Amino acid sequence: MTEYREADFSRLKTVPVAKRPNKVDPSLLAHPPLPVDRSFTAFVDALPAILAAQDLRYVVDQIVAAAGRRAVVAMLGGHVIKVGLGPLLIALMRQRAITAVAMNGSAAIHDFELAAYGGTSEDVAAGLGDGTFGMAEETGREMNAALARGAKTQQGAGEALAEYLRARKDLPGRDVSVLLACAELGVPVTVHAAIGAEIVHQHPTADGAAIGATSHRDFKRLAGILPDLDDGGVVLNLGSAVVMPEVFLKALTIARNLNGGRPKNFTACDCDMQRHYRPRVNVVERPTLAGGRGIQLTGHHEILVPLIAWAVLSQLEKR
Repeated sequence: MTEYREADFSRLKTVPVAKRPNKVDPSLLAHPPLPVDRSFTAFVDALPAILAAQDLRYVVDQIVAAAGRRAVVAMLGGHVIKVGLGPLLIALMRQRAITAVAMNGSAAIHDFELAAYGGTSEDVAAGLGDGTFGMAEETGREMNAALARGAKTQQGAGEALAEYLRARKDLPGRDVSVLLACAELGVPVTVHAAIGAEIVHQHPTADGAAIGATSHRDFKRLAGILPDLDDGGVVLNLGSAVVMPEVFLKALTIARNLNGGRPKNFTACDCDMQRHYRPRVNVVERPTLAGGRGIQLTGHHEILVPLIAWAVLSQLEKR
């Protein structure tokens, strides 16, 4: 027969609650709208000063502090553009609250299509069934032409696509294009291809040499941008689970190799619908070991990014 021993609870030692350190007190709690002020700033101030809400405030404060002073680099995945956040990114660029944009290929495609054709985001499942997914003639022809021209003129992929759009007569989505806004505002934009992962690569007009040359030049350009993160800059990874975290890590080591171990002491924030290994390790954790702070904010892009953008713009209006 098995014998069981029970802990003697009568011998437990308790402590007075007054001597216990508390993580939460009434000053940290959320509060409802006040009749005298129902502005967006008041909404942000009403959030609890706890966990993700406090992290959100920290990221906003760091972007505001960096605006016009240090680099704020926005790295974009395609979903961020596809769900309609380009106009908010453009508004942040106008206030120098984003000073450089780095896109994966998907983000560039969605942005290019919105600018040039006034629409993007096809039904993948339907197109995959009959082999028409990603086969839009104009998208492949024009984007590949832009990259081929860019390779010949020593441009990066972002610059080549932006300049192609600027020269295009018909632009139904001119006002919502991040690529165009970067060109018009003088904000560096880089595009980082993953060969075979983007629909323009499956077109007969795709030129691997041109794609590689322009994307590699943009890799060098991103590495040249990152030193400006030093001592107060911010890098935002918005919706890229693999490509941009990997590109960022390599560009960062180049920047530090060439600049005596800098940049250091910057804020690195990953914003995505779910938490992934590469953004956590390659953006949030490893780059900030030498100083600074890494934060993960998790939620739907179409909700989370507007919260950040509105909070930043509201604070900048007061400066």
